[in-house]
Amino acid sequence: MINENQVWELGSGYSIRAMSKEEFDPPFQKHAARIFDENSQIFRVRDALGDDERARLKALGTHCGNPLEFRLGLFHGNEFVGWNYSRQESAFTLYMQNSAVFAEHRRKGLYTALARKMVEIGTDLGFQTIYSRHSATNNDVIIAKLKLGFRITSMEMSDIFGVLVHLSYFPNPVRNRMLDYRAGHTRPDDEIKRLLKL
Repeated sequence: MINENQVWELGSGYSIRAMSKEEFDPPFQKHAARIFDENSQIFRVRDALGDDERARLKALGTHCGNPLEFRLGLFHGNEFVGWNYSRQESAFTLYMQNSAVFAEHRRKGLYTALARKMVEIGTDLGFQTIYSRHSATNNDVIIAKLKLGFRITSMEMSDIFGVLVHLSYFPNPVRNRMLDYRAGHTRPDDEIKRLLKL
C-alpha cells in the first residue's frame, strides 16, 4: 500500500505525489474538463438519466464495497501539472481510469513516469491485470503504454467515448507468453503446453 503523502522525485523539478481524495479532487476538477473536453465529444450518461434512474444508480453504488483507489498527482515544483487516477475493479484487476499531463509539460517522459509508477504500485499489491482504455487515435498514449509492456487486448465501441483500445499489463510473464501464443504470434513453449495440457 502507498502512503497518501508519498513523493517520488523525477528530476528537473518534477515529482509524483500520492494524494488523498480531498487533496486530489479540487485540482482534478479544475483541469479535467479542459483536458478531456477540448478535443472530444464525451457523452455524459448521467445527463441523459431521469431522476428515478439517478436514484437507483446511487442505491446500486452502495453495494460496491470499498475498492482501493489511487490518486497520483504530477507536480512541477508545487504546481499541479497532471495526474493518474486508478481504481480496483476486482481482486484480480486494477483499472487505470484517468491520466493526463498538461500540454506545456508533455514530451518529457512524464506520462510514462506516471504510468510506470502506477504499474509498480499495482504489481507490488498483487494485481494480475492492470488495464486502461484509450481513444483508438490517441497514438501518443498507446505507444507509451506499449513501450511499458502493455498489450492490446480488445477494442470497444462506447456510446460515451467512441472507439476505444483496451491495453492490458500482465505482471506474470507466463500470461504474456500465453497471450502471444493465443494471438498466433508464437508457438507454445513447454510451459504453455503443460498449462493447456497439449
